[in-house]
Amino acid sequence: MSMLVRDKVEALVTSDNSRIYVNAEDTDAAVRSLRKVFGAASMSVAEICTSDMKEICENAAEYSRTRLKEGQSFAVRARREGQHPYNSMELGKEAGSAIFLANGGKVKVDLTKPDVTFYIEVRNNKAFIFDSYVRAHAGLPLGSQGKVIAEVNDERGLLSAWLMMKRGCRVIVHGTHDINVLEAFDPSLKFVDENNRDRYQRDILGNVLGTSLEGLDDVDVSQYTVPVYFPTIGMSDDEVSLMLAQIRSEI
Repeated sequence: MSMLVRDKVEALVTSDNSRIYVNAEDTDAAVRSLRKVFGAASMSVAEICTSDMKEICENAAEYSRTRLKEGQSFAVRARREGQHPYNSMELGKEAGSAIFLANGGKVKVDLTKPDVTFYIEVRNNKAFIFDSYVRAHAGLPLGSQGKVIAEVNDERGLLSAWLMMKRGCRVIVHGTHDINVLEAFDPSLKFVDENNRDRYQRDILGNVLGTSLEGLDDVDVSQYTVPVYFPTIGMSDDEVSLMLAQIRSEI
């Protein structure tokens, strides 16, 4: 929720078992924002209807009209949770028939390598219809693995901090490098300087350094009282730059 607030996206957020549902008028803005939430592996923009078979088929048929072109092939992947008067195979068969008829019979069914795949998930009294998964960064929820202090004085230090955030650590930044990337992924990002470092040092579980394998001999780990992590030690400078460029393109 804090990410949506930071990005000024108006939305209603609810949850049910293993799913989180976000209802937003601006779905593109919501997707851009939510892709930055660590712990989320993927998301989909879905049409919602009741779990009634007839209503699902009607909505699936209408949904398909703007997503299938004449001559294209399609498949329906259906699954359900809860008690319903139909099974997943029956749902897929009926929805597929409705989609085929809605497109005038000018499309083909291909269950192996379809041009378009329609997904139908039925959960209790609701059904969700969508045609794609938007991949996110996955990882672990931010803060679930404790706090670390990251030295962010260059690009390698920046990526090292980001990788620890992806691993679920709440990063406290020490350094002078541009940290717009980190702020985009943590609306509550905190900073430390020499005046208050001792206070944070008592609460952290590790220190993070942006060090390459070649520079490891220059690091004196004896000065640290907690473990020291080197997330980018096996990466070349080109790999660091490439990964940061990809991350920046998404925010």
